[in-house]
Amino acid sequence: MKRAVLLTLGLLAAGCAPKPGAPPPRSTLVVGLDISGSFRKSGQFDDAMHYAALYIYGHINALGGLKATTDVFVGSLGGEHVGQPKTFHPIQDLSSKTPDQIEADLHRWFPEDDPITDFNAFFQRTAVHIKRQNLVLAPLNIVLFSDGVPDFPGAGRMSASQLYAKIDVSPIEYLSRNVTIRLLYAQPQVAQNWEKLVPRNRVKIWTQDEQVMAGWHRREMQGVAMERQDSLWAWTEAIVDFRVRRGKIL
Repeated sequence: MKRAVLLTLGLLAAGCAPKPGAPPPRSTLVVGLDISGSFRKSGQFDDAMHYAALYIYGHINALGGLKATTDVFVGSLGGEHVGQPKTFHPIQDLSSKTPDQIEADLHRWFPEDDPITDFNAFFQRTAVHIKRQNLVLAPLNIVLFSDGVPDFPGAGRMSASQLYAKIDVSPIEYLSRNVTIRLLYAQPQVAQNWEKLVPRNRVKIWTQDEQVMAGWHRREMQGVAMERQDSLWAWTEAIVDFRVRRGKIL
């Protein structure tokens, strides 16, 4: 009987496993870059752009055990005025490029300073692209390279609870059963405000502050091909791509 049960379980597992040569399951990565003057002057901007290029490259090529990303969009956070839609660059603009080439493209695509950091417009635009490209239901990973501080007219007169309650993730709430926002390079207090104060039902939020993010430098081995940067990709999987449970962090 025991042998029969094990055989049945083995057959079921084999039936669920992807066939050799089959394309990876759909998974969407949306990268938001904070090009505001405040983040550029924070001392973290260039480091964030460099790591963003590595992160995108690693996921497009599924290096070191990172989850294969089948669709990528890259856009900026904010604009000249609240609600301004911005261009989202698709995976076709990034594929077959080295990390250095991707980083150069990021600087070329977003050379200006945005006076407003508008997360809501970014989430709204994300929803438009996900629906337009028929990517609804695919796991959605949104990675924000930003100081995390909403900056719009009147923001300076609000308390923290009022300010972060203004962040509206409702456009992306039901695009998939698995929607995660990852905020990288924020100050610890700002990261905590995102975790505790941003209203949400299904969206999961994960943050890593600027001091933790500096750790990727110790994992990169100079002169070693990206395909063999096992330590860097293992760090990325454990620190940035951590599997987050639903609910607010208390």
